[in-house]
Amino acid sequence: MNTSRPEAAFVLLLMQATFWVAAGLSAIPFALAGEVFMVVLGLASILLASLTCLLAIGLVRRWRRSRRWVIALEAVCLGGSVLLLAVPIGANRGPVSLLVNLALPLVVIVLLRGKRMRAAFTR
Repeated sequence: MNTSRPEAAFVLLLMQATFWVAAGLSAIPFALAGEVFMVVLGLASILLASLTCLLAIGLVRRWRRSRRWVIALEAVCLGGSVLLLAVPIGANRGPVSLLVNLALPLVVIVLLRGKRMRAAFTR
């Protein structure tokens, strides 16, 4: 099966990884100001971004496990974003936040689901 849906998901995952790298790097100055736990959060964000890049490469190479892991990762991200929106703790509810936290993972999940996509991933 020839489909370009994995390549579209690849681009979206690279965008998501870029956002996570920016969030991780922006946490580092807070660590310099004395909030030591921000180093851990920043490094965790950068590690998650690198894992996402590896999974995106696996999608382009049509690895079955990478497709499953990407769907699981995006489902967790979508669930966490819905929880942030539901609980009134001061989470950002603007259009950019909605697009990055809700629309992006939802589109990746929609792109990678279905029988045609399962057939496209052979290994």
